[in-house]
Amino acid sequence: MKKITLEPVTLESSSVKLIPLSPVHTADLQEAVLDGGLHRLWYTMIPSVDGVPEEIERRLALHSSGSMIPFSVFYKPMKKVVGMTTYMNIDIDNKRIEIGSTWYRQKVQKTTLNTEAKLLLLKHAFEIFDCNVVEFRTHFINHQSRRAIERLGAKFDGVIRAHLIMKNGTIRDTAIYSILRSEWPSVEANLNWLIEKYM
Repeated sequence: MKKITLEPVTLESSSVKLIPLSPVHTADLQEAVLDGGLHRLWYTMIPSVDGVPEEIERRLALHSSGSMIPFSVFYKPMKKVVGMTTYMNIDIDNKRIEIGSTWYRQKVQKTTLNTEAKLLLLKHAFEIFDCNVVEFRTHFINHQSRRAIERLGAKFDGVIRAHLIMKNGTIRDTAIYSILRSEWPSVEANLNWLIEKYM
């Protein structure tokens, strides 16, 4: 019987390879943070350059505790790691998983990278992990992230008000989206179409 497992896995498409996060990716990830000054976006949780090693350790610790499967995002045209993504808030019993804690360097943000990466993660979640639902969460005011999630075909479920305290002391309202297993065939067809459209 298919089920969610915590074993590291590599997922690959024509332009993207999702590989298990490792400290050996530190230099590439530090370079990625500097591209566009991503860590200065106050409404995100992207690490500073100096904070990248600690963030890698944090994600690997969450993997060890059973709540996260972290990936480095390798972009083949650039031949380097350009960001991070994860399966997180893993609920094996209820076949639920969240795709989140995702960020990419600015240079790749208007390519097919995100669509390809999300297609890989969603396909694995629904077809290998046999998930009933895949969830996405983001800051309510992070309009760029919300548009990207909606473009995937995820439906808006609502907002958790005053959900998190950010590092700068502000309170985050969290927007929640999801894709159900019954919606996956249509979502997959649309993502493949989007990728082919821009290739």
